[in-house]
Formats: sequence, C-alpha cells, structure tokens
Amino acid sequence: MKLTPLDLHNFPFGKSLPFALRTRDGILLAATGFVVNTRAQLDAMVARAGVLCIDLADSPEQARAFMGQLDDLVRKEHTIGQIAAAQMTSAQRSTPGEAQERSPGLVRSEPPDWQEIQLRANALLRNPEASDFLPRLQRLHLELQSLSAEQPDATLFALIHFGAREVEMYSATHALLVAVICGMAARDHLHWEPAMIAAAAQAALTMNIGMTMLQDELARQTTPPNESQMATISVHAAASEKLLERHGVSDPLWLGAVRHHHAPPSGKLAAMEPSLRVARLLERADIFAARLAPRFTRGALPAAAAMRGTYFDAEHRVDEAGASLITAMGVYPPGSFVKLANNETAIVLKRGRTGTTPKAAAVLNRHGAPLGEIATRDTSQAMFKVMSSVAHREVKVQFALDRMLNLI
Repeated sequence: MKLTPLDLHNFPFGKSLPFALRTRDGILLAATGFVVNTRAQLDAMVARAGVLCIDLADSPEQARAFMGQLDDLVRKEHTIGQIAAAQMTSAQRSTPGEAQERSPGLVRSEPPDWQEIQLRANALLRNPEASDFLPRLQRLHLELQSLSAEQPDATLFALIHFGAREVEMYSATHALLVAVICGMAARDHLHWEPAMIAAAAQAALTMNIGMTMLQDELARQTTPPNESQMATISVHAAASEKLLERHGVSDPLWLGAVRHHHAPPSGKLAAMEPSLRVARLLERADIFAARLAPRFTRGALPAAAAMRGTYFDAEHRVDEAGASLITAMGVYPPGSFVKLANNETAIVLKRGRTGTTPKAAAVLNRHGAPLGEIATRDTSQAMFKVMSSVAHREVKVQFALDRMLNLI
C-alpha cells in the first residue's frame, strides 16, 4: 500500500467516494463507493482512526487528482475560502500525470528536505505582509500535517534536533515544532474534530507573525528586552491576529487561539469554549519548545526539564493540554539525548511502546567518547534503561541528520 493522509477540509459529503478510506495502518474504514453524508459521521471515523488515509494504488487517477487539487489552488493563490470549497468532481477530471505534477509536496516520492522546509518557513514568517502569504502558509501547513501523519518520529526528530540547536532561525523553527506537536496531540490523543486540529496547527504557525524578526533578535540578545521590545511583545498576539484578518482569515478557532495564546484559561478543556481549548494547547506547546531552544544567555534545557513546565499548570496541578503533548511525544521525544543505565549517552530515534522506553542510538560510550559506529539500543531492556535526560549542549558530537533519520 502507498497510503497518504486525506485533507478533510474538502471532504465530499453526500457523494460516492472514488477510493477507500483507511487508517494509517491500512485497515479499511470505508470501501470505494461509500457515502459519508454528515460531518458527525466523518468525525466518528476520525475519532476511531486518528487520521484518514487513502491508498494511491486503489484508484490512482482519482486519488492523485484529489490530493493534487489543493496544491493547484495554492499555486494559483486562491483564498482559503476557495480552497475549502473545492469539489471532488473537478478533481476527478484531472489525469494522474497532471495531478502528480501539481502536487510534489503532498504526494512524496523522496524523503523531505528538512533544511529546505526550515528555510522556506523562515522566509514566509519574516514577511507576513506579502500578498501570497496565506496560500504559502496553507501549503506549509498541509505539508507538515502530511509529514507528521506519515512519518511522526522522523518529523519530531528533525524539528527537535533543529529546535535545540537553532538560534539564527529561531522563530520559524519554533513555529514548525509547535505546529507539529499541537497537531499530533489534538489528533491522536485529544481526538478533536478536524477543524480544531487544523486551527491548532495553523495558529501555531502564525501566533508570532506580529514579532517574528524581534523574536529572532531576542534569541541572539545577551541583555533583557528593552522598553520598546517589551511594548512589541505585549501587543504581538493582537498584531498577529490583525495581520491574519487582513489576509482574509475569518476562522474564529484560528483567530481566537492566536489572540489568547499567551493568556488562556487553565483547568478542564471541556469547560472551555473551543478557541480557548486550542489556545491552551498552543500555550503549553509554546512553553515546551521555548525551553527546549537555546539562547545566547543560556543553553537549551534537557527535554524532560522542558516538559515539566508543560505538564504542570500555575497551581502545580497536572495540566490536561500539557499531558496530551507528553503523551504524543513521549517523555523522551525523538531528537533528544538521554543517559542509559550502562552510562552510554544516546539520542532518541523513535517513541516506544511506553513513554519511557524509546528506541535510541548510542553516540557516546560510557567514558564520554564518541562511538566509532552508532549502535541502536532497546531501552525496554534493563541494561539500556533510560536513567535521565541530557541537554544538547552537553553532547559534543556532530552527525548528519539524514543518517540518523535513516535509522528510524
């Protein structure tokens, strides 16, 4: 099977599906020809499966055309409203070759170039006034959604690796990581409806567009923010919201989450209105990613230490939104370093059966010297049990990102 996630914003309610719907593991949910009549039916399927996928081998003509249609609209710079209104019938008229040519970002034949994605996000977020900002943003959002569903561990690994080391493109790297972990928690553990999942990821990408360049400057700054910088920080949420509104964004979930992402209410998520639930998740993820990242004035915190600030609220109670993020990532997420029971230092490659038993690769021996050959470790075994989290700054070893991703 060649499974790819289905974008639910354009779902053809009341029409016979030209392909089967499956889970990410390939389990059949709805056969070709099935009709989904209501949003409630679709939400129930998403609640069971987490992500709805299609197998390109089932019906390559229709499947590739449908997945390619969004990209075609983005390239022509249509508004989000027009993209959401795209109909299956027009997609069905496309040929397989045309659809694949139009959709290199959604139907992948090669591994993603994470450095290119990072550079593209940096260029996008540093120029939020550009006329093509919104279609480019939507393309990036869909790309991240697809990657986090298809390759969740590799996606976490790449972004946590960048996040714990990056200073020059801090704001963009931060936004990418927060968008992915919010999307994963909302989809896989909170089981929110698709509109809320999309709002969480989109708000994460755009919450700081009112101060992107200042955020990058502050990451490199060795002194506290001055009065002028503090004034910009204090109004950046409102400024980000206004920028989005000028581009035509009207989604109350997205806008509300951006507006409240620095001061959402605490407590039970079910007691909050939807936009504030999204804002709460966003704020918890924002705290984690910020603590994981280095500054000129301090190094990045170990992942476990960064998570402590996410897991507990201001009253030192377990925070529901923060707990969902940790469940999604694991206590020791991919891309973070850990100390093993045999005193080796390893980098986490993949989440395990439990949050504390990830697959890891030893990079330093028990004496702290680099290993000649990277060796994978099963941390569910007693001799390789994870004993503690290790900060990136404490591991003086370089490795090629692609090489590590190949081990996942």
